[in-house]
Amino acid sequence: MVTYKSDFLKELSARGYLRQCTDEAALDKLACDEIITAYIGFDCTAPSLHVGSLIGIMMLRKLQQAGHRPIVLMGGGTTRVGDPSGKDETRQLLTDEKIAANMAGIRQVFDRFLTFGDGPTDAIMVDNADWLDELNYIAFLRDYGRHFTINRMLAFDSVKSRLDREHSLTFLEFNYMILQAYDFLELNRRLGCRLQMGGSDQWGNIINGVELARRVDSAEVFGLTTELLTTSSGAKMGKTAAGAVWLNSDMLSVYDYWQFWRNSEDADVGRFLRLFTELPLDEIAKLEKLEGSELNEAKKILATEATALMHGRAQAEAASETARQTFEEGQTAQGLPSVEVSKAELEAGMGLLTALVQAGLAQSNGEARRHIKAGAAKVNDKPAKDERGQLTLDDLNEDGVVKLSIGKKRHALLHLT
Repeated sequence: MVTYKSDFLKELSARGYLRQCTDEAALDKLACDEIITAYIGFDCTAPSLHVGSLIGIMMLRKLQQAGHRPIVLMGGGTTRVGDPSGKDETRQLLTDEKIAANMAGIRQVFDRFLTFGDGPTDAIMVDNADWLDELNYIAFLRDYGRHFTINRMLAFDSVKSRLDREHSLTFLEFNYMILQAYDFLELNRRLGCRLQMGGSDQWGNIINGVELARRVDSAEVFGLTTELLTTSSGAKMGKTAAGAVWLNSDMLSVYDYWQFWRNSEDADVGRFLRLFTELPLDEIAKLEKLEGSELNEAKKILATEATALMHGRAQAEAASETARQTFEEGQTAQGLPSVEVSKAELEAGMGLLTALVQAGLAQSNGEARRHIKAGAAKVNDKPAKDERGQLTLDDLNEDGVVKLSIGKKRHALLHLT
């Protein structure tokens, strides 16, 4: 194992972030001698990032905590192209208005994790549309396209795996890696950026940027990747049976975010505590050794600490208390995710399938129907057996709500408007 001298690489290594680095020794020395400016790019494909992006956000946080300067690069330009890495199909092309709206939704997350400002280690946020929109196609091909060979680009895993599975790759997507490499060059010129970080699926794109900066400007820059996060059972991080685990609370409730971490697999508890909380490593070492019911307490700590970073300590504690009341006391905790329905809807009779979908417990009527047939759906803690059933005013419990459940861990409340 490499022994690092810089606080930055020591911390990344100790907590399990590091996978690949272009020149570890040189980057380690640079981190000891200077303030490093480093970036990670985030394309604006949805109104919120999901938890799969959290490892990158945490790396930027660790960078700043070690005394360096993070750049959050918003992909206002590259989102128009679509990154083919890890994808079997061409991404849907978004309008400029939709990209702008998505960018506005994504921006708010970073204020939780980074300190922005004008100081030497303050984070900055930039948009690659600022320079990509101004490119002259012929001049760009002449000045930069000549540094990329088709042979090399075809060899990168992100392209090779797509072609091996006989999925088409458009010329538009093929250009993505050139544009990302140019982003690194431009950030180096504008802001002195020396390091690009990202998931391991970005390794080829990052290498392109490192080499382009060296060939065009003789600049020494670096690339660093982390593992693509999966659970111990191999599931992709950020996806659940209920859909994406969004970071914005208007797309996923704080309670559901807490529950996501609480439901972590036993084998993932220690790893997730290191990556997604800031608990001391010696405390984490003790927690991950727990077994049985005691391990559940470690999962609660993981859930509360991870949620506190994302949504604040008060909301994390409230979510924890809601879970305690729901599971330990059997109460209808008011902190559960809720949706509003009108009195008229219940007077007329609201279809159970519709209610489960509206409450976010199923993504479609078909999924809701499957839950009912499997015996997983409940109304006010009683099994719902009739898929054609309806909710009425009579279903309001003593708290004036209808409690809907799927299994033991997913709940929502219907409130009258």
